[in-house]
Amino acid sequence: MFSLDRDSSTPLADQIEQRLHALIAATQLPPGARLSSIRQLATQLGVSPNTVVTAYDRLVAAGLIDSRGTAGFYVAEGPANAMPDAARVEAGEEQEAVWLAQQANDQRAGVLLASSGALPATWLEDAVPAAAVQRGLARAQAGMASRCPPQGLPELRERIATLLRSQGVAVDAGRVLTTYGGTHAIDLICRAFLRPGDTVAVETPGYFLLFDRLRQAGVNLVPVPRRHDGIDLAALDAACTQHRPRLLFIQSVLHNPTGWGSSAANLHRVLMLAQRHHLLIAEDDVQGHFHPGTPTAPTRLAQLSGLDSVIYYSSFAKAMSPALRLGYMAAEPTLLKALLREKIVSVLTTAALNEFVLLEVLAAGRWRKHLDRLQQRLGSARVAAARQLREAGVQLEHAGEGGLFLWGSLPPAVDVDGLVKEAFRRGILLVRGATFAADGAADAHLRFNVAFSQQPRLADFLREQLGAAASTQAALARARGVLAPGLSRA
Repeated sequence: MFSLDRDSSTPLADQIEQRLHALIAATQLPPGARLSSIRQLATQLGVSPNTVVTAYDRLVAAGLIDSRGTAGFYVAEGPANAMPDAARVEAGEEQEAVWLAQQANDQRAGVLLASSGALPATWLEDAVPAAAVQRGLARAQAGMASRCPPQGLPELRERIATLLRSQGVAVDAGRVLTTYGGTHAIDLICRAFLRPGDTVAVETPGYFLLFDRLRQAGVNLVPVPRRHDGIDLAALDAACTQHRPRLLFIQSVLHNPTGWGSSAANLHRVLMLAQRHHLLIAEDDVQGHFHPGTPTAPTRLAQLSGLDSVIYYSSFAKAMSPALRLGYMAAEPTLLKALLREKIVSVLTTAALNEFVLLEVLAAGRWRKHLDRLQQRLGSARVAAARQLREAGVQLEHAGEGGLFLWGSLPPAVDVDGLVKEAFRRGILLVRGATFAADGAADAHLRFNVAFSQQPRLADFLREQLGAAASTQAALARARGVLAPGLSRA
């Protein structure tokens, strides 16, 4: 098909991307054409499969090729078959939380999801093979007529309990409840334990859909700053003393949006404060699966507390399969009973097929192997994305412990809102720091998804925009320097 220049300073993955891009642009690879498989092209070019994966991922993100699961990769049919913008129903206003969630899940062709909270589809295709779906269905005695107990399949809950015990969380299947993911867990907590007028403490920056759900519940939000080593303890103590919140939502491991962790000492103090102020804690561990576990395994509040006054929740949706949409919660029986009642009232139960398939994946041992591969890819992507972002002028004060996100700040001269709007106009989805602020305060940060932010297209855009802002600032400074003497003489 083409050859690579081994003596060039251009990385091999970049060369593959550029060659395929040129072939598509020249219609030598016409719309609908099937590309070589990853292994076939790697063998033809004498490179590693990961090199081809990187190139294909970039072309998928650019909307030039489509990934069709086990069927392979195909040249995109082009915008003619895409739904026109005029026909789209937008769930919210631009950069508003619900709108952002819609953009990330609509996955419009050609849009680079540089701030998305999800992994590329190509990274998840092998997590749940078709054979696992078939074997999962075979586990159901009544087939597609099978019902799922509202608390979740007992065998699946036992597997999840085993997973939690491996993380140091002492729990049995009776204290586990399945959900439709982390967002559903948040909804159940709001339904079970909050009433209009209650006060809730939240980390800021934090997960923006959480803030919207809490406002929908009619509660008062008390923002508590998040530091690189955990929540600000002095601010949390002051918030509890002054506002007496009923509940605290917190992310101990790989905090979203920053990617930061929490020290064991910080979490011990959080539990002490919670005990003193009679505070119920909801611990969000949705990102925890992405932690590399090195040099040490992360500490969780559920582990330290034994689930005493702590509701723990996580999800398989981000790391395994958004198609299955399954998560889980763990809590002591009194709290779990209230959550179960709300699940039955709101959705009755989760889907039996989804739970049987997930049970099959966990029982077959695929989950651990899949996570190992994911963490290796995330590690490589973090290195590449961090390097390109820094070279483009983005400052990464604390790179975090791993996972999906980098939290980068822009120079003071940059109009963050203007940059984000210009990026979207050019097909790059960026999310400004203010969106993650519980009080909506201005913030010079952007959240970067490392899987997509290693794309040169993003670095080129940022370099252009930050360079233009720096040039404008320098010109203004020179103008002030010229005017100042004249003003002095006057």
